[in-house]
Amino acid sequence: MTSLRPTDLAREHGISTQAVRNYERHGFIPPAERTPSGYRIYTEVHAGALRAYLSLVPAYGYAAAGQIMNALHRDALDEALTIIDRGHGQLLRDRDTLAAVRTAVSHLTAEPEATAAPSRAPGTRTVGELAHQLGVTPATLRNWEDAGILTPARDPATGYRVFGADDIRDAELAHLLRRGGHLLDHIATVIHQIRTAGGTDVLASSLEAWQNKLTAQGLAMLRAATQLDAYLTHLNP
Repeated sequence: MTSLRPTDLAREHGISTQAVRNYERHGFIPPAERTPSGYRIYTEVHAGALRAYLSLVPAYGYAAAGQIMNALHRDALDEALTIIDRGHGQLLRDRDTLAAVRTAVSHLTAEPEATAAPSRAPGTRTVGELAHQLGVTPATLRNWEDAGILTPARDPATGYRVFGADDIRDAELAHLLRRGGHLLDHIATVIHQIRTAGGTDVLASSLEAWQNKLTAQGLAMLRAATQLDAYLTHLNP
């Protein structure tokens, strides 16, 4: 079997020889044999392990990539495959969330703004007024609040819930997603995406970047599968 130096492995990926040694120390590549003078001797097995590990990083993240390689080197193939399955499951959930956000944003931006109901301040609703607007019960809105979907303010004089414009938008979005069969924890994730993006207009402009990120991760998973399969062939010739 062809002998390789640390510099040979490092040069292929544009990394330092210290990085190669670190990956070996952490179990991401198998231990190297040593010459009588103490120099490391790597082989194509080590080169394949390094290719596999570095391809796993953009697909599943640093932590999962390391866990996968360590599992393989403990001969725990099913454990490694479970970590991979978990990553695919998360990507699918992210795609579902993106699809839900696209649908919700399209719905909310296409509909004209509802006429404000009488309330204590312009553009706000009480829990009863908002429930009536959506055709749900006040208890439903309280459940959504408990799930983190709604975060209404409180009237300082009465302590009653007061729903502002953002709360009304979130409630309309939650109502739409509930009709679509989405669970409350999933809806809470979608609402959080909209809140952190600064509203539906800003979020709509970021959806393409979000989609591109998920596509890139999916392609990285395909490339990682190829490298991982090649490495398993090295381990089990």
